[in-house]
Amino acid sequence: MHAYRSHSCAALTKANVGENVRLSGWVHRVRDHGGILFIDLRDHYGVTQVLCDPDSPAFKEVEKVRSEWCIRIDGEVKARADDLVNPKLPTGEVEVFVRDIEVLGAAAELPLMVFGDQEYPEETRLRYRYLDLRREAMQENMKLRSDVVASMRRRMWDKGFREYQTPIITASSPEGARDFLVPSRLHPGKFYALPQAPQQFKQLIMVSGFDKYFQIAPCFRDEDPRADRSPTDFYQLDLEMSFVTQQDVFDTVSPVLAGIFEEFGGGKSVDAPAEWPQISYRDAALWYGTDKPDLRNPIKMQVVSEHFAGSGFAIFAKLLEQEGTEIRAIPAPKGGSRKFCDRMNAFAQKEGLPGMGYIFWRAAEDGSGMEAAGPLAKNIGPERTEAIRQQLGLGLGDAAFFLGGKPATFEKIAGKARTVIGEELGLTEKDRFAFAWIVDFPIYQKDEEKGGYEFEHNPFSMPQGGMDALAGDPLAVRGFQYDLACNGYELVSGAIRNHRPEIMFKAFEIAGYGEDEVRKRFGGMVNAFQYGAPPHGGCAAGIDRIVMLLADEMNIREVIMFPMNQRAEDLMMGAPSEPLNEQLRELRLRVLPPEA
Repeated sequence: MHAYRSHSCAALTKANVGENVRLSGWVHRVRDHGGILFIDLRDHYGVTQVLCDPDSPAFKEVEKVRSEWCIRIDGEVKARADDLVNPKLPTGEVEVFVRDIEVLGAAAELPLMVFGDQEYPEETRLRYRYLDLRREAMQENMKLRSDVVASMRRRMWDKGFREYQTPIITASSPEGARDFLVPSRLHPGKFYALPQAPQQFKQLIMVSGFDKYFQIAPCFRDEDPRADRSPTDFYQLDLEMSFVTQQDVFDTVSPVLAGIFEEFGGGKSVDAPAEWPQISYRDAALWYGTDKPDLRNPIKMQVVSEHFAGSGFAIFAKLLEQEGTEIRAIPAPKGGSRKFCDRMNAFAQKEGLPGMGYIFWRAAEDGSGMEAAGPLAKNIGPERTEAIRQQLGLGLGDAAFFLGGKPATFEKIAGKARTVIGEELGLTEKDRFAFAWIVDFPIYQKDEEKGGYEFEHNPFSMPQGGMDALAGDPLAVRGFQYDLACNGYELVSGAIRNHRPEIMFKAFEIAGYGEDEVRKRFGGMVNAFQYGAPPHGGCAAGIDRIVMLLADEMNIREVIMFPMNQRAEDLMMGAPSEPLNEQLRELRLRVLPPEA
């Protein structure tokens, strides 16, 4: 017999009754039923109930074991009585009578319990991550992640892509402020960097004549932490293709991701790729208040400035006299009660606004039909409120909320309000994955501090219209850049690349960078583009975030094996740590004390 096991803890069935078997695993829990000891023995695959009574030669040793001890047992498989069968377990029809036991690893007093659904502080869970990972939910999340990555690889190979690896130690990137730097021992005073993404390398792969590249790529970025973003490192499905248009990239990656969500989405509906809308960046901001809209929520915001211009509501009327201002409405079907409107007004105040104007439509007190209610309705009168109602397509029992000013000052809060309204009124579909391509990103924005223009989004995107587009108003230039949003998260970001040196130099010149500086910063890529670079484009899909959605988790740390905490610390391994003096001397480095 094998030294540790003849079967896994999920393998035994009635067909094994009468066999002598060997199992190894962890003591999930111990129960004493009148002198008979029952142990749920757990391994990676499942749970088997084993039992021991005083007649067994192993009884005294079995009495000693506690939760999370790692043990090996030998015993005989017996059928459970019909009334004791556990239908929830694959092994629920049998149990193993213990004849021999060996303690493979005793456990000290546990800082967190593996059995049960107790909640523990994140600090405890991350400090003892190896125990946290033994819990059933975490085991399932990590298996899901592994299966998703394997499926991604298969799907990419099936589409004619090959996987190539790019360097982990490289030069600091143009976005160097977020780089993790690595000091060079052989070149004192110089530093390598961990790549924020394989961006330049994958473009150089295209210049090298490889037509389709992909990689499950580790990326390193010194980020500010968020619930849906790791503060140090993450993985992405990275891909690039030559001789493609934007639509070719969509047609390639959409079925891969749709297939992943169909395979692992737990039965939730997945919009067919042909139905994924393409929404301009500008429209996404207007309609949803974000460039990663959740389309499960049907609410679409609209501009209603004309109904408030010159109206009796002085706050909005005077606001509209200023250049660049507008009033937007957030429709709220089924939200037509003063109680709900007051609740949303309080939400706006918590977000730092004075409040949020509203109108709701109710049955008229005199029985004459429907009337508009709320402070705004009284100020602007029945004709204007009726025009607003008709524009928004609302009716009896509905409401609308209003925000005004320069869009940049309220768009984000409007987007949050839209989300809250959709959730509270039950409008957001829960059993669906809704995708949308966000396209037509602006390349430039005004530099309010220095004057002139600066890059608003990816500077390496090909401008729509090429060199001709760069001859006009920079704020009108749109790039072949795109994101894929799903359920309120950005899953994919990509672009058709600017592979023409003369267009690249002109694009950077508008943002205040001379040709010499471009050559200095991006010399490797610019030089390569002078030797017959093909048109190319691609994207990257965030694996951690995809698995987070599939696992129905709200925090990305629930689907990463060994994540950092919110302060970018590894509590388990003690990182970051102070270097030894010998290390600093060898690298010719000195550490300055932190500023007071």
